[in-house]
Amino acid sequence: MSFSHVAITCSDPIAVERFYTKHFGFKRARVIPLDNGQIVFLKADNVYLELFGTNEPRPVPPPENDGYPYPGWRHIAFKVDSVDAQLERMGADARILLGPLDFDAFIPGWRTVWVADPEGNVVEISQGYTDEENPPALD
Repeated sequence: MSFSHVAITCSDPIAVERFYTKHFGFKRARVIPLDNGQIVFLKADNVYLELFGTNEPRPVPPPENDGYPYPGWRHIAFKVDSVDAQLERMGADARILLGPLDFDAFIPGWRTVWVADPEGNVVEISQGYTDEENPPALD
């Protein structure tokens, strides 16, 4: 099994596509025309984002900090070499919701910031995360 994709419903798919292609290295992989628009697949390495357009309003306010606190998907995350360098490259497109925060108490060098994409979805940008050598088993 391998990870396939994350689907994003967008009021402005063009702005969302520009954000992920400009800042996270995604490129168009496929466009599927529909009667009422199109589905755009973006690809970076073996990860896809699937963009759907909509005219429906968001039923709740956009998330804050690191994502919605209720059950559901919280945010999407990307690993970078340097959070600060990534924020500098993003310039005004880096709408910071939380951080940057250092998590050296858990993992030396782990640093994270959460930003909003053009739709207000939360994107985590993180450096220095490493897996635990022997994590506790699921009971």
